[in-house]
Parts: sequence; structure tokens; C-alpha cells
Amino acid sequence: MFSFFKKKFLSSSTPAAEPVAPAPAPEAAAPAPAPQVPAAPAGGAVPPAPAASTTTTEVHAEPSAPSAPPAVAATPTAQAPVAAPTTPVASAAAPEAPASAAWGSGSLIGSALVAPIEIPVAPAAPPERQKWLDKLKAGLGKTAASISGVFGGSQIDEALYEDLEGALLMADAGVAATQLLTDALRKKVKATGVTHPTALKNILIAELTELLQPLQKPLVIGEHTPTVIMVAGVNGAGKTTSIGKLTKHLADSNASVLLAAADTFRAAAREQLTVWADRNTVEIVSQEGGDPAAVSYDSVTAGKARGKDVVLIDTAGRLPTQLHLMEELKKIKRVIGKADGTAPHEVLLVIDGNTGQNAVAQVKAFDDALGLTGLIVTKLDGTAKGGVLAAIARERPIPVYFIGVGEKLDELETFNAREFAQALLA
Repeated sequence: MFSFFKKKFLSSSTPAAEPVAPAPAPEAAAPAPAPQVPAAPAGGAVPPAPAASTTTTEVHAEPSAPSAPPAVAATPTAQAPVAAPTTPVASAAAPEAPASAAWGSGSLIGSALVAPIEIPVAPAAPPERQKWLDKLKAGLGKTAASISGVFGGSQIDEALYEDLEGALLMADAGVAATQLLTDALRKKVKATGVTHPTALKNILIAELTELLQPLQKPLVIGEHTPTVIMVAGVNGAGKTTSIGKLTKHLADSNASVLLAAADTFRAAAREQLTVWADRNTVEIVSQEGGDPAAVSYDSVTAGKARGKDVVLIDTAGRLPTQLHLMEELKKIKRVIGKADGTAPHEVLLVIDGNTGQNAVAQVKAFDDALGLTGLIVTKLDGTAKGGVLAAIARERPIPVYFIGVGEKLDELETFNAREFAQALLA
């Protein structure tokens, strides 16, 4: 639409730039005096015709010139400069096309770049998902405010980079991920000519999304019957609660689930899992005071016999520094393999989002012991800073299947890299 109005403006400006045409017009208004006929016989008669034609186009102004005597030919020479400026005006309008295109793209950073950067726009989320995203943004609000405050200035300088590094480190992003992100920002600024902090923030969202992308992977159910999922974690991370929420996700997907209460150490662990089984109307295998490995074996055997789609095994919480308990986890995994040669098909670790860099250490320790296939990050609705996922992506990129923002059944959702990056930098 911009180019259309630009053309219309140029054509209408052509007559306005021709003040020569009205000058002969008064002479045409008084053709009666005979002495004026030799002075401009054709000049008086010809100009009215060109005046009407020039409003349409300049091409008709030239055919009348041959019928005029040589004296009249000098008059069109005055019009030649009028037609000449129209060419520079049109050529001057040509460079404006890229600018209009940049503004028309709707990008926040189009006017601040030498070469515009494509920032992918996430599609609108469904109402249910959007409601959950609002909770996630609220949970990460303090971190988002801290990082976004860095971009409140009017220019990109070394002080901004230093403040950004500090904000990312305070958000538990870790040294390696922070260095990676800031280096990427410096390169993009140098390559594209970004000058405004708002544009730099958009680039940071894109870079963080790219860093977190390897963590975005779906949990696949159905390749094995049953799919045996072993769940581990430290005490208080929300492991049993996450199993209850995961059971609801699976049940809502029409998957039949069997729970295994292999946490025989913690008081009331079996009762807590039984409550979650009742809420989700699924079956549970438990033995009071039984051996965790034996309970796990019986559960896998029962799941195969009953034709269940999924067997979820809850193990006792333990610290990675408790070596004898970590050895017991290895034993449970070996015994599960005896019940089903391909099991366990998934080994998940539940980590507390509030533990910061300790979460990275837990991931490394449990991965070394069990060979983790996925993570569940909980309690992002509290004082969690969220940047720990960037540290995990940089140091031990194990897929994050789910993230949780509360205690309710519907407050555990699948992980999306771009959604999380936008919530962390909102």
C-alpha cells in the first residue's frame, strides 16, 4: 500500500511542479487582440491543449511541439527541466522500498539494524496452554524482571554486557552457558549492526531458544508393551507428586498405567502413592517393608500379565553422595532388566528448580549411575530462577520431558524451548 500511495503522489506532483502552464493561459483568455497573434500565435493556442493533457501525462505535451514554429520550440525547452526532476524523484523513491519493507514486517528491531534478523514468532497457544504459560511466567517473574531490567537503556555498550552476565549468573544459568550466550550476542551485534537494547533482547530470546532446543523432546509411549519408566530423585524434589501428575497425563491419553511403590524407606511413601493411584483410578503394586528391587520386579511382571501400557516405578529419594543408596538404584535397574530384557525403557530424574547449580550436579551424578533418558523439573512457581535449564543444556543436555509450576494435577506440562525462553526473559 505504501508503494501505491508513493506512485500516486509522484503523478499528482508532476502538474504541481509545472507552474509554466498557467502562464500562457491568460494569453489564451484574450485571443481578440490581433497584435498578440504574431507574438505567440501557436504559443497562445497550443498551451491550453497541453495544459489539459499534462495533467494526465507528459507524453501529450510533446506532440504539439512539431506544429509550432521554431519560436515556440524555445518554450518547451522551459518544460524540459520540469520533466527532468521527475526522474530523480522516482529514483530517490527507489531506495525507500527496503525501508518500507523493514517497517512493514512488524519487527521491533527493523529500524535498528543494518541487516534485519528474522525472529520467529511463536503461534498463539490454545487457551488451556496459555493459562498454564501465564502461571509459568508468574513463577519466573522475578528472574524475568531482573534480566529485562538490563535492557532498559538506550544503547548497547560494554556496561550492558557486564550487567547481563551478572543477571544470567544470578539466574543460575552457570558460567559456561552465560559465556556462550554473551559471546553469541556480541557476534550478532557486530554482524548485523544492532544498536538498540530492545533488539538485543529479541536476539537473546532467539539464542536461548536455540540453546534449550536439544532439551525439547517428547516422551514416547507404545514402542514397548508395557513401557517401563523408572523414576529417581533426591529427597523432597517432588518425585512422588510428579509421578501422580504424570499418571494423569498418561491416563488422559487413554494409556493404562500400573504404579509400583518401590520407595520402601520413606514413611508413608506407599500411602502417598496409593492416594495418587485412587485419584487417577489406576492400579498399584506395593509391599509393606518389601525389598525395592523385588517390588519393581513384581510390578513389571504384573504389567506384562495385565497388558498395561505403562509401568511407573517410584524409587526412594536419595542424595547422589550416598553411594550405598546409589548402588541400590543400580540394583533396581538390573532387576527390572531381568523381568523384561529391554526395560527400563525410560529412566527419569526429578529435580527441584529451586536448587540452582546443585541440580546440575544431581543430573551428572544420576546420569553416570543410571544413564538418564529424561528430566522432570518441578517447583518453578516458587523462588526458582529457571536459568538452571540453560546450565543443563550446556553441560549435560538430557531431554526435559515435563516442567511443573504447582501441586495440582494439571500443573505439569510438556517442555517447550521457545515458551520457556520467552517466560524467562518476559
